Amino acid sequence: MTMARQELGRLGESLAVEELERRGYAVLERRYRVRGGEIDIVADDGGTLVFVEVKARMDADFGTAAEAVTPWKRRRLVRMAKEYLTRQAVAGRACRFDVVAIMLNGSQPAIDVFQNAFDAG
Repeated sequence: MTMARQELGRLGESLAVEELERRGYAVLERRYRVRGGEIDIVADDGGTLVFVEVKARMDADFGTAAEAVTPWKRRRLVRMAKEYLTRQAVAGRACRFDVVAIMLNGSQPAIDVFQNAFDAG
């Protein structure tokens, strides 16, 4: 991964945290490492544990940020979330998967939060 992509990822994640906190989420973890990858953000939203995938794009040449959350990526995030639940001993807690899509091609970033973007099934 190039340094520019890493910086874009960190910027996107910071913007996502700001937006989620503005909406009342309590951010519990950032960049939570598990076997097979990393969960961008783990948060609490009114008692629901939320696993958040953040995608940031400078342009839509290769699709929008939201389109970058492919079925493969969703399956991977579900596996990582199950591992998180086991490690943290919080199995049985209400959970959901949100996606924060950020487009940075204008003067102001366009930030979309897709609550319950997909399920574990």
